[in-house]
Amino acid sequence: QVQLVESGGALVQPGGSLRVSCVVSGLVFRLATMEWYRQAPGKEREFVASITSVPRTNYANSVRGRFTISRDNAKKTVYLQMNSLKPEDTAVYYCSTRPVVGGAAIWGQGTQVTVSS
Repeated sequence: QVQLVESGGALVQPGGSLRVSCVVSGLVFRLATMEWYRQAPGKEREFVASITSVPRTNYANSVRGRFTISRDNAKKTVYLQMNSLKPEDTAVYYCSTRPVVGGAAIWGQGTQVTVSS
């Protein structure tokens, strides 16, 4: 059974930095494409960043240049380093993967990131 567990969310001041993590079990992590999404109150869940097994990365325009996605295959963990945080980055951050290509996405429980002074 695939499980994703996020951690690291916190209250951060605007302009600050934070790193959130997602530990994965139940699949061959080094082969998996991993993604980060976020959902702000009253809004739909949106794509933030992804990283393939190569690794190749991709970012939403709203976070490109401020956020960095990375992975540690030995620890089966994917990270999202967030710099220059803005109040509009406030959201629950979820990691996700699709164990089967084209199949259903598996989600973690999410971790709350709040950017406020």
